[in-house]
Amino acid sequence: MPFGNDIVNMHVNVRAKKRKQIDISLEILYALRKMRNTNLKGDDFMKSSDQMAIEWGMSKRTINDLCNKGKISGAIKEGRKWLIPDDVVRPADGRVSSGKYVKKKDGKTRPLPIGVSDYIRAQSEYYYVDKTLLIKEFLDQKPLVSLFTRPRRFGKTLNMDMLRVFFEISDEDTSKYFADKTIWKCGEEYRKHQGKYPVIFLTFKDVKYDSWESTVAKIRGLLQNEFGRHQELLSSSELAEYEKAYFSKVLNGVASVVEMSEALEKLSQMLAAHYGKAPIIIIDEYDTPIQEGYSKDFYDEIIGFMRNFFSGAFKDNKNITYGFLTGILRIAQESIFSGLNNLTVNSVMDDEYDEFFGFTSSEVRKMLEYYGVVDKEDELKDWYDGYLFGSTEVYNPWSVINYISRGCIPQAYWVNTGNNEVLEDVLTIATDDITERLYALLRGERVVAKIDQNVVYRSLAEDPANIYSLLLVAGYLKTPKKELQADGAYLCEVSIPNREIASVYKSEILSHLMQIGAITRTTANMVAESLYANDIRKLQKAISDYMDKSISFYDAGAEGFYHGLTLGLIALLDNQYRIKSNRESGDGRYDISLIPREKKYPGIIMELKWKSGLEEAELEKLSIEALSQIDEKRYDLELKEEGIENVIKLGIAFSGKKVVIKTK
Repeated sequence: MPFGNDIVNMHVNVRAKKRKQIDISLEILYALRKMRNTNLKGDDFMKSSDQMAIEWGMSKRTINDLCNKGKISGAIKEGRKWLIPDDVVRPADGRVSSGKYVKKKDGKTRPLPIGVSDYIRAQSEYYYVDKTLLIKEFLDQKPLVSLFTRPRRFGKTLNMDMLRVFFEISDEDTSKYFADKTIWKCGEEYRKHQGKYPVIFLTFKDVKYDSWESTVAKIRGLLQNEFGRHQELLSSSELAEYEKAYFSKVLNGVASVVEMSEALEKLSQMLAAHYGKAPIIIIDEYDTPIQEGYSKDFYDEIIGFMRNFFSGAFKDNKNITYGFLTGILRIAQESIFSGLNNLTVNSVMDDEYDEFFGFTSSEVRKMLEYYGVVDKEDELKDWYDGYLFGSTEVYNPWSVINYISRGCIPQAYWVNTGNNEVLEDVLTIATDDITERLYALLRGERVVAKIDQNVVYRSLAEDPANIYSLLLVAGYLKTPKKELQADGAYLCEVSIPNREIASVYKSEILSHLMQIGAITRTTANMVAESLYANDIRKLQKAISDYMDKSISFYDAGAEGFYHGLTLGLIALLDNQYRIKSNRESGDGRYDISLIPREKKYPGIIMELKWKSGLEEAELEKLSIEALSQIDEKRYDLELKEEGIENVIKLGIAFSGKKVVIKTK
């Protein structure tokens, strides 16, 4: 019927052009379709995205995304909901709702590059997130020496190898590795640099040894390998015999430590003489051996070596075209780059290069679409997003690719790739103020801290306030708000980036408590088991045992004990409870409240009292006082308002190493 078709077409045009909400019922839509086609069956009508999600076995988010992209024929948006013809064919986009990605029908879905830092291999054999515009941004700015500081496993080594392949002179035509990349579309002014420079490339990411002797041996091996890549120098007519003799000593692994410290300077001189063009020097993860030296007690030796090693390469070296370094820390106060006034530092606080380390939201979404797991976007964001580099929010790339490749199971992937010694050191020297702030961070709050980007590892012992600077650059904090101060430092609001990092805080806190003997694995397991089984008596015993153990280590004063207790409880109880302290409820302020996230668990109220030099009878009386106060002040009102009827009340009194707990 032409009249019916006109109405339908008019309706669609209005929706498409003006995007206005039209209040029209399913019955009217059904009638219009009946007018257009009298052969429709009685049950033929528009279905909601919720209904189609069930029928097609897809998530509602995926359905809406397909509608927004015009991939579902005949879909009409009503208000905030999509209506879909029930006879439309399910889109064959490869998406699945199970969380596990599936290969495309052509069987050519690429694997994810877990642990692959070789650019040529990564971009040819694996799913590669194109970061080649880093080259353009660098060539636009042309700093002589650039230092990029980012947390570990954020793509630094892969990016540096990308720079090596792009710039390095090679017998092979390496332009083919960039022909389909974004940099190649930027024009001849950038392409003309491809394959035109000799390159020195060293990565210290694996220089992790317990002694100075082993560290020197590893660096000697790295220099052997790099000199081995340039053996054309041995037959060069541009080099003197003494230069070739030095080259041979390094190549054969017989150079002394002093001779090794001159390696970058001398190799750059020889390459410049041979090629008639100064080389590019790339040093990846420059501070890894420095961190190891700090934690393994050979800090002075490694700092002394690195000072000479880098000074020869970057300070007043005429035989260098550009220099690139990456690391976690900005620079060392010991001035391993002393006098290097041509160094441009790009840290997590700066806007330059902010999109090139880590994955952006658009890159992650594209990856999820490729593997058919767009419905996992919210979970992925909750666990691995939240880092702020400059003003750009980025995802942890290591965790993202592990999450997708392992069937979209959320785990702490990044924290298991290295030690967490910075956090361990924080817990060792934590003052009451620091402990209280850690507790606030774990509750999801922001705390104000001064961030000095020039800190080094051993500055933690000199000034505990430096912990926030170290935690930030190491990837354990982000800065939602920052303000530059006159002295070059930042005054920031800092917070924990995501669930993965929150889990490592809890893990390290629990590990620390076990290490110092404040808690045993048995007690930790007892707490977890009693909560899972909803065994109140067992839970009371577990908390009593925990309290008894903790007293020995936090009895210097009520404040120290209180903060230590709270942090320990957070580590023990993980995400089963929201833990609050010193909050108003009823007619006063309770000490600690544990609010269950699921009502199958009991709520817990703790009132703590402390006095020195009490005898057993007095301590017992004090614990009864604490328990009575919970009822008198109606501290359980907050829990009851949240629908928690099963509440454990604990009156806890301690004096020195003695503790008495009364419960109700």
